[in-house]
Amino acid sequence: MEVLIVTTDEQLEDAYTVRRLVFVAEQQVPEEEEIDQYEQEADHIVLYDDKKPVGAARFRVVDGIGKLERICVLSDYRGNGAGKLLMNKLEEIAQTKGIQKLKLNAQTHAEAFYKHFGYDTVSGEFMDAGIPHVTMIKSVEI
Repeated sequence: MEVLIVTTDEQLEDAYTVRRLVFVAEQQVPEEEEIDQYEQEADHIVLYDDKKPVGAARFRVVDGIGKLERICVLSDYRGNGAGKLLMNKLEEIAQTKGIQKLKLNAQTHAEAFYKHFGYDTVSGEFMDAGIPHVTMIKSVEI
């Protein structure tokens, strides 16, 4: 499997396809909430198994903090290291931008996954798109 930083319209559409399958079809998030006004300012990544897009995420800088967003993997690829590949690439992007603090809003069922990467929960539970979330942060050295 290979994670690429999106540089073409086709790669971006591949990322959107994975996001729609996971968030819209599987988790019933309205598409107008999933594809939002921040798409153009974000760096997008897509994970491929051979030529098939199987994971995606995006990275934005908000108030000097790296925000990891829309992290998702197709159900058939979960639990085999695909999420780790996405997280490593997102943190690599942060390093190239000189970002030392990272933040994400994790679905509560994935909180333990992000703790494994050194993220600490800094909020109580809140709802986003009808799904319980918590905010998590991590400091990184550049």
